[in-house]
Amino acid sequence: GDASVALQAQEEVIEMKDVFSVKLKRRRFAGQKKGGTLLGITIFKCLNKEENKLTDCAVHLNNLSEDHCQSWFRHLKEILNGFQNRPKSLKVFVNPSSHKREAAHVYYEKVAPLFKLADIKTDVTVTEYEGHALSVLKECELQAFDGVVCVGGDGSVSEVAHGLLLRAQIDAGKDTDYVSKPVRAPVPLGVIPAGTTNILAHTLYGIKHAVTATLHIVMGHIQAVDVCTFSTPSKLLRFGFSAMFGFGARTLALAEKHRWMPSSQRKDFAFIKTLADLRPEECELSFLPLQIPQEDFHEEDRITLLYLGSKDQWQKIQGHFLNVSIMAIPCLCSMAPRGLAPNTRLNNGSMALIVVQNTSRTEFIKHLKRYTSVKNQFNFPFVETYTVQEVKVQPRLKSGPDAKENMCLSAASAEGNYPWNIDGDLMKEASEVHVRVHPQLIDLYGVNTDDLESSQATCNCI
Repeated sequence: GDASVALQAQEEVIEMKDVFSVKLKRRRFAGQKKGGTLLGITIFKCLNKEENKLTDCAVHLNNLSEDHCQSWFRHLKEILNGFQNRPKSLKVFVNPSSHKREAAHVYYEKVAPLFKLADIKTDVTVTEYEGHALSVLKECELQAFDGVVCVGGDGSVSEVAHGLLLRAQIDAGKDTDYVSKPVRAPVPLGVIPAGTTNILAHTLYGIKHAVTATLHIVMGHIQAVDVCTFSTPSKLLRFGFSAMFGFGARTLALAEKHRWMPSSQRKDFAFIKTLADLRPEECELSFLPLQIPQEDFHEEDRITLLYLGSKDQWQKIQGHFLNVSIMAIPCLCSMAPRGLAPNTRLNNGSMALIVVQNTSRTEFIKHLKRYTSVKNQFNFPFVETYTVQEVKVQPRLKSGPDAKENMCLSAASAEGNYPWNIDGDLMKEASEVHVRVHPQLIDLYGVNTDDLESSQATCNCI
């Protein structure tokens, strides 16, 4: 241009891997749906912002030539269609009862417009009752979809994940009463956070942000994740990512009895009431420590190996425990920024077994408070952590002169009233529960944001 015009040349590089949509740009009059004056093309790209947040951004390229625009549009679409894992069709489940009943608003206002922009076809089911998503997944033609998306809280996501994996076993002709070696889920699962704690979303994305979750799905970011099976000696109970027995389960059970209360009040009430009535569970824990293959051994694993014990050696602990956590993922959330189980990862084929033995209420509260800080929440004499492949939990009736309490416990045992908190869902089971971890059993849309932190946390915990 003219040297006398003081314009600084600016160049912006756009990588196609960050682009998720391209559209022809036209000027249209009010009410006009088709046609219009061609102005150029618009490229929509995914932008990384601070704190793991993603957002969408539009770049306008002006050109009045119909031929030029159509040529650019066609070639850019061909490049976008060549990216693997980017879904073209999705089955979507929306739980309208999640948290403050905001899931439908989140989906239709924030998620659906991005899916439409990316030319992703959707088939939406708004769930009407517990187990609705599970029944739909058992019957629907999954091969027609590139992925499944759940808009809701941890309980909703857990139900959809369980349904996907159960459907995989049925399609593979496996006996679903007892699954020792399950097959992988046929399609990836997307998680749009619309619940209270949103542990799985926090663990995947490092943040509760619907647009970030949606863009991970649109961009086809895939993360393989470990899954647990929870079984009795005679049947498969469900697939899941994490579980709590004792305090965490009793808190959930009490909250479920007060569903008439607002979500946050209900959970606060249940937490305080369970803490006030704090009592241990008598049970026997059997676990199989994780084995590290010899070829994967490094010097930094030396302490781990000494800690884990020898191969195929089941270990037992019997006593009174306030809480038992079994988690195959770190379980990050706003209340526990380092995670409920920072000494495991999304896909390392292990579970964290965290055992809190009986102690005073004051000491137990100190332990719980540590989860909200950067301090090690396991650095207490009454807390033990193990890295395991399998766990068996066998509740025991309390011994002693208190016959009335024993009668209550006997009745509870007979009716299957020992509560379990599995991914935020309440399950009641009396007999022995056997938990196994299965490496990378399902693909989730997202990225493993916790690798570095988990690695450091593992060293700290050991």
